[in-house]
Amino acid sequence: MTKALLNIDYTVDFVADDGALTCGKPGQALEDTIVAITDQFVKEGAYTVFAVDVHEKNDPNHPESKLFPPHNIRGTEGRQLFGRLHDRFQRYQTKENVYYMDKTRYSAFAGTDLELKLRERQIEEVHLVGVCTDICILHTAVDAYNKGFRIVIYQDAVASFNQAGHEWALGHFEQTLGAAVREFGGDQP
Repeated sequence: MTKALLNIDYTVDFVADDGALTCGKPGQALEDTIVAITDQFVKEGAYTVFAVDVHEKNDPNHPESKLFPPHNIRGTEGRQLFGRLHDRFQRYQTKENVYYMDKTRYSAFAGTDLELKLRERQIEEVHLVGVCTDICILHTAVDAYNKGFRIVIYQDAVASFNQAGHEWALGHFEQTLGAAVREFGGDQP
């Protein structure tokens, strides 16, 4: 079975203490695990996707502009990958199995070529890490389910600024989407 890693929105704005829409400490606590999972997928040659939220400055027509403060604005430091993942990406980006994509909605599938890229590679299972569990991870997982992909969520590699939403989403992944929700073992994703 062919698998892919979807590394979703692990950026400065969503994770750093001074990020525009930060998960703060819960997001920062994921760094070691997200880096380890990403390293392993890249090393194994598995398709590794960085799906990163992007917004235009002062865009009054985007639906999120009424819900959240401006975040992940194109060309800003807030949109950079957070911490060691940013440094690692400098090495990853030259690899054939690594794909960096912009997304403008919660789901990494909405308005992108993600499904096409996965189907071209006969991907059957997607593994999700990043933030926010109850927003972008959730919407990506729902779309993956509706498109027929098997789903794996690493509960020690997802977080939210809403702990109740985070807990609810973990249950929803398992009970409604049939996802495997597990801890990263460090040896086999």
